[in-house]
Amino acid sequence: MEKTSRFDFSSIRFRVWGYFILFAVVILGLVWLLQTYFLGAFYEEMKLRETERIADALIDEYRSDNDISVFTELLTDTVEQSDMDIRVESGDGIIIFSPYYTGPAQPLMYRAETAILREKLQNSQFNAYSEVSSTKNGSKVLSYACYLTKTAGGADTESMANSIILYLFSPLVPVQSTVMILRTQLLYITIIALFLAFAMSIYLSLHISRPINNITKSAAEMGQGNYGVQFDGGPYTEMRELADTLTNASRELEKTDMYQKDLIANVSHDLKTPLTMIKSYAEMIRDLSGDSPPKREQHLGVIIEEADRLNTLVNDMLTMSRMQQRKIELEMKDFDLSSCVEGILHSYDILEAKEDYHIEFKNPGPMLVNADEARIKQVISNLVNNAVKYCGEDKTIIVTVKKSARRVRFEVTDHGQGIAPDEISHVWERYYKSSTNHVRPTEGSGLGLSIVKEILTLHKAKYGVISKVGKGSTFWFELDLVKEKRGRKQGSA
Repeated sequence: MEKTSRFDFSSIRFRVWGYFILFAVVILGLVWLLQTYFLGAFYEEMKLRETERIADALIDEYRSDNDISVFTELLTDTVEQSDMDIRVESGDGIIIFSPYYTGPAQPLMYRAETAILREKLQNSQFNAYSEVSSTKNGSKVLSYACYLTKTAGGADTESMANSIILYLFSPLVPVQSTVMILRTQLLYITIIALFLAFAMSIYLSLHISRPINNITKSAAEMGQGNYGVQFDGGPYTEMRELADTLTNASRELEKTDMYQKDLIANVSHDLKTPLTMIKSYAEMIRDLSGDSPPKREQHLGVIIEEADRLNTLVNDMLTMSRMQQRKIELEMKDFDLSSCVEGILHSYDILEAKEDYHIEFKNPGPMLVNADEARIKQVISNLVNNAVKYCGEDKTIIVTVKKSARRVRFEVTDHGQGIAPDEISHVWERYYKSSTNHVRPTEGSGLGLSIVKEILTLHKAKYGVISKVGKGSTFWFELDLVKEKRGRKQGSA
């Protein structure tokens, strides 16, 4: 068997390791990208939204309450609670409110920003405008302006002068230093995360691939003919189920192999005996009895009997094979099971007359069933033949047909040695022979009860055996009564 390379790129071990590492790299890459390259833009966008929200709240408060003192107090509270500088001016630049300046002249701080914003408001059709500008010390400020009131009449100088403008100045914390700190932290985090991901991926890949490798080795061992191998699926449910399935398959293959060997041994033995007899008696006819009609007839009779035995064996084997392959189609029809049994038992009258057998038939009257009559006759004959072989010293066989609920039950009972409990489950197997001694020498094919099982299985009939050692055995099967079937159909209609 070709060994798998340690660096097989198609193996589950490598794929699990690779996917885990790739996942870790992608996640860490996204963190680096978002935290170092988009942090500044994201921060400015969030700051702008917060400034717009505060401005809208102030506008709503100003327009809903005409009390200037209350509005001024609100502006002061907003300045104290946030990092913003708020200023209210007229359109011509006169300060109406500033937390740090109350004179009429324009303060130096944010003078350039207010001028730019005022000009942009005058030239814009929108009520608000914002931009990011830099102060002299290099820090950035988010400047925002909107109208508290706007005089109707357009954007001329006179209407602009009569308007009231709200300015908000929000300093932006330097993001570059924060980014440098984050990069240093992310570097350590990346190294630790990749190390842990690498170690965990190796552990998981080995942990997942190990039971698969064990199953592969066991399967290879089973492929060499060791069918009793046990598969180990490890800790995973799916692998355990696969291992259990393969273990059951291994046991079934072991049984099949055993049956195959038994089949070859039994068939070889069963074929060898009649072939040897045929050859021996043919030689006797050629060398000794060819000129003696009585001896020749006797020897020819033996040859014919052995040939019939071979024919029976081959036919039973073919029948068994066709049944197991489900190539036999049943010819279902209604017939009287009691009459069928009675006709078959008449063929055993010679045993009662010459060998003191006693076959008792308990016939309750007509019992109509729907089945393949020829196959059911074969079942009955095989069960009666089996009872004859193992009937015991009293040579008594009891055949019963009776009604059981909505079915007809057929039973064959003998008073033989019975079947041991550990052998009952094997009596339906091919070529299985009970350890119990039988009364009459057997000349069957060894497939009688196996054929019974297959025929009854095709009919979906219930069957079984009840036996006690030293007391005898009862083989039985059940078929549905035709009248009960029809009654149910009529009732359902």
